[in-house]
Amino acid sequence: MMGLAVVPGDAAERVLAAQLRSADHVALLRQAMNLFGLLFLWQVFGHHGSAPGLMLWSAALLLSMAVGGILRRRRNGAAVSAADLRVHGFTGLLHGLIWAACMMSLSAGHGAAQSVAHWTLISCIMVCGAISYAPTPLAATGFLLPCIVGLGALFDPRDQAPLLALATSYALSLLVGCFLYARTFARQHSASVQLEEKSEVVSLLLREYEHGASDWLWQTDPARRLSGVSPRLAEMLGRAPAEAEGVLLVELLAGNAWESGLFPTELHELADHLKRRESFSNIVLPVELDGKVRWWELSASPRYDEGGAFLGFRGVGSDITEQRESAERIAQLARFDPLTGLPNRTHLRDVLDQAMGGGMAGAARAGGCAFLMIDLDRFKAVNDTLGHQIGDKLLTQVARRLRHICSGAEFCGRIGGDEFAVVIPQLGETHGVDKLAARIINGLSAPYQVEEHTLYVGASVGSAVSPQDGRESEALIRSADLALYRAKGDGGGVHCAYEPQLHAQAEERRQLELALRDALEKKQLHVLFQPVVEAQAGTVVGFEALVRWTHPDMGPISPAKFIPVAEEARLIGPIGEWVLRTACKEAACWPEDVRIAVNVSAEQLAHPSFVGAVVSALAQSGLEARRLELEVTESVFVNADTGALKILDQLRGLGVRLSLDDFGTGYSSLGYLSRTRFDTIKIDRSFVVGASNNKAESLAIIRAVVTLADSLGMATTAEGVETEAELAMVRGLGCRKVQGFYFGRPMPASDAAALFPAHQARARA
Repeated sequence: MMGLAVVPGDAAERVLAAQLRSADHVALLRQAMNLFGLLFLWQVFGHHGSAPGLMLWSAALLLSMAVGGILRRRRNGAAVSAADLRVHGFTGLLHGLIWAACMMSLSAGHGAAQSVAHWTLISCIMVCGAISYAPTPLAATGFLLPCIVGLGALFDPRDQAPLLALATSYALSLLVGCFLYARTFARQHSASVQLEEKSEVVSLLLREYEHGASDWLWQTDPARRLSGVSPRLAEMLGRAPAEAEGVLLVELLAGNAWESGLFPTELHELADHLKRRESFSNIVLPVELDGKVRWWELSASPRYDEGGAFLGFRGVGSDITEQRESAERIAQLARFDPLTGLPNRTHLRDVLDQAMGGGMAGAARAGGCAFLMIDLDRFKAVNDTLGHQIGDKLLTQVARRLRHICSGAEFCGRIGGDEFAVVIPQLGETHGVDKLAARIINGLSAPYQVEEHTLYVGASVGSAVSPQDGRESEALIRSADLALYRAKGDGGGVHCAYEPQLHAQAEERRQLELALRDALEKKQLHVLFQPVVEAQAGTVVGFEALVRWTHPDMGPISPAKFIPVAEEARLIGPIGEWVLRTACKEAACWPEDVRIAVNVSAEQLAHPSFVGAVVSALAQSGLEARRLELEVTESVFVNADTGALKILDQLRGLGVRLSLDDFGTGYSSLGYLSRTRFDTIKIDRSFVVGASNNKAESLAIIRAVVTLADSLGMATTAEGVETEAELAMVRGLGCRKVQGFYFGRPMPASDAAALFPAHQARARA
C-alpha cells in the first residue's frame, strides 16, 4: 500500500495501478488549488515587501506542478510498479516542502488579518492535498508532514500554543484519514481483482467446458424454448445454432415422435419438471438424431430475476451413449459365463426366482417348477492330466451339448467349475424331469474330441421340484444340491431326485462334523490296537492302530460313519497325525521286534508336510523307523500327479515300511506296484470270507495275490480271520500273517502291552 516493499503477484501490481490512477484523477483539483493559492498569496502579500521571496517561491511551486504533470503523463498507459508509487510519494514530499517554505517565509512581519488569511489558505491546501493524495498514503505522508512542521512558523508556540495544537491536530487527523481511506481503497480493489480473476477462471472453464468436454450448457426462455444455443449444443443436435434457437426443447428431444405423441417415459418426466418449474438432475432419456438413438443425461434449475419473475431453465447436458453401452456390456458379462456363454449363477437364480413367482405364491401354482444340478464325473482327472486349457475347451463342448439338449422351455446355465444347472419354469402333469435328466446324462457322457485327445466324462444329476421340495429358490437349490450329493455318492452317472431324508442326512453330517471338531479339541478320540500275528507260529509280530470315538451323548460312533465326514471336512489330516504320534509313543514301549501299523489317507500323502510329521513322531517317541508301517489304499494312485509316489519314496528312504491295504477292492492296477516298493499286501476280509465258503473266484484271487507278493518279495496279511477254519484256509494258501477277531479284537494300549509280560518285567528292572 505504501510502495516501500515489493509484493510479488499480478494482484498487487493491479492494486498499485489503481492507487495511482485514483490519485491522478483528482490531480487537476490539486493543481487548481495550488494556482488559486498562488494568486491568493500575491493578492494578500504582494504589496508588503515580500515580492522577491514570493516570486522565488512561486517559481518553485510552478516547477513542482510541472514535474508532477510530466510524471503523470509518463504513467498513462504504461505498466506501473512500486517504484512509481515511491516517485509519486517524492512529488508529494516536494509539494509539502514548498508549502512549508511558504509558511516559514510569509509568517513574520504581517498583521493579524494576513495571518488569518494565511492559515485559512494553508488549511484549504492541506485538505485539498489530503483528498488528492488519499489513495497513495506515501505521498499523503510526504505532503502533510512538512506542512505540520511548517505550522510551528505560522503560529508562535509561546503566544499561540492552543492554535498551534489545534492546527497540528487538524493536520494529523487529515493524515490518519488518508491512511484509513487508503486501507479501505486497497481492500476493495484487492477484492475486485480477486473477483475479476475468479470470473476469468469461470469464463475460461466454461469456454473449455463448451469446446473441449463432452458436456454442454443449455438454457430456455419462460416458454420452454431454447435460447442462447451454444455451438456445442448445436453440434450435438446436428443443426446450426440459428436453426435450434427458439425451438421447444421437448420438440427437439422427441424427434420423429413429436408428431405421433408417443414419447418415452423419461421425456414425459422431463416435461413434467419443466411444467412445474422444478429442478431436476441426471434424467437419462433416448434422443433420436439422424436416424440413430443416442442417450442424453440432462440436469437443470429454474432461473428468476431480482423481482422473482421466471426467466426459464439453465442446465447442463451430456451424451452418455458410450457409457450406457459399456454398462450394458458389463451387465452382460455379469449375467453370462465368459467361458461357455451360458447364463451364470446370478442369472440362473433370477430365472428361478421369476419361475417361482417370488416364493410362496408362485410355488403354490399348478405344476410348479424344477431345478436340476449337474456335476461332471472324472473332470478333475482331465484337468490334472491334460491341463486347464484342455479342460476349458471340454467345458465349452459340454455347454454346447447342454444348450442343444435344453432347446425347449428349459433354461440352462453354468454355476461354476464343472457344475451346471437347468431350470424348468413350468412342469406339466407328467413332469418330465426324469426324461430330461436321462437325456442330459446320456448326452454329456458321449465321448469328446478335444484337439488330439478323445475324452470320456460322465454326468451326475440331482433334481428338486417346487413346491414340495422347496417354496423358495434358496431352499429348492439346496434340495437339488443334496440330491446331487447323493448321486455322486452312489457312484456318479445317475439321477437322484430329492427326498426328505436327504436333508436329515445332511443335517446329521453337519452335526457330526461339529461334534467331531469338538472331539478333536477336547481329546475325546482314542486309539485301539489290533494284533497282527505270524500265520504259522501264532506269535504277535505287530499291531494296527485304529482310531475310535465315543461321544458323551451319542456313545460309540463307528469309524465307517465319522471317517468319511472327517475326510470331507478336511479333518482327516490332524486326526491322522494325532493317531500317528499316539501309536508311535505306545509302540516304543513294546519289544523291538513288534511293529505298529498306521493307516494313512490320500489327503495326508498329498500334503508336502506329511514326511516332516512322520519324522517328528519318530523323534519324539524314540521309535525306530523300521518298526513303523504305514498302510495306504489304492485310491492314493488315482491321480498320479498328486506327489504321493514321491512322498512314499521319501518315507522308504527313512526306513519306514509300507503296506498296501484292501488290495483288489479299489482302483486295481499292477502298474504302481512296479513304481513303489511295498513290504506287505493286505488281503481284504471279503476275499477271506468268500474263500472260506469255497468260492472259486475268492480262492483264485488270494492265490494270485500270494504268488504276486512272493515274486516281488512282499509279505501278505489276511484281514478279518475270525474262525479256526478261516485260519487254516489262509495258512494253506500261503499267507504269512493274519489279523482278525480270532486272535484279538482292537484293545487299549495297556492290554496290548500286557501281551509282553517278560518285556515289561525287564523294562521295570
